[in-house]
Amino acid sequence: MQGITYRYIKVNKIDFRMEVTLARSEKRNAFTPTMVNEIAHVFQNANDDDAVKVVVLKAEGPVFCAGMDLKTFENEHLDIRNPQLEHKNISLGEVFASLQKPSVAIVEGKVIAGAFLIIAGCTYVFCSKNVQFRLPELNLGIFPFQVMASLMQVMPEKRMLQLCLHTDYFSAQKAMEYGLVDGFLEEVYIEGFLARFKDISSSAVVAGFKAARELPSIAIEKRYDFLLKSLDALKSSEDVKNRIFKKE
Repeated sequence: MQGITYRYIKVNKIDFRMEVTLARSEKRNAFTPTMVNEIAHVFQNANDDDAVKVVVLKAEGPVFCAGMDLKTFENEHLDIRNPQLEHKNISLGEVFASLQKPSVAIVEGKVIAGAFLIIAGCTYVFCSKNVQFRLPELNLGIFPFQVMASLMQVMPEKRMLQLCLHTDYFSAQKAMEYGLVDGFLEEVYIEGFLARFKDISSSAVVAGFKAARELPSIAIEKRYDFLLKSLDALKSSEDVKNRIFKKE
């Protein structure tokens, strides 16, 4: 990330964590193709940096994220690209699926439409009790197609469809019942929670995340063999060997 200036996000590496803040509050942090590419760039750096043990997602302003900026996705000339980055046509859902480190969303503003790609893509989500959530796509004559894939990672198909059909705002408590939220900021000491990641093995986490993402595509009868091979490969890594010898 050295020498990179981001347009729509702010990035701050603090000890073992990488903090990514959505910084387009004047547009309710609606994401553009450029913002998606900037987040992808940060996530790739987090994957490659063994010192990064956890990625924290935040947002400026009263709205955490209002989803996709439809105008910029329909007319690329409205999007201000970042000349320092290679522009790729990738979805925000794909970007979060590519992250191989634990991610924690700190949500203090409304979550709308495509913002569900972020909260459903994070490993943990903590929000304020007054935060509201909404999928309004049907009211616009469209359907939250991309969000569906992310939602199905945290809830059954039936619940996912019910949520997509419900266009009104719903509460943080309801979001917790859906499995989208893991706790309330008023009840969690975030610094203490993040500290638990400080000494974890990055190589073990990356291997685990890769295996978890690949597992659904493997036939059931072959999964245990696949996981055993994944374990054997990890045990042969230098990081594991160093940790074992250090304990001895």
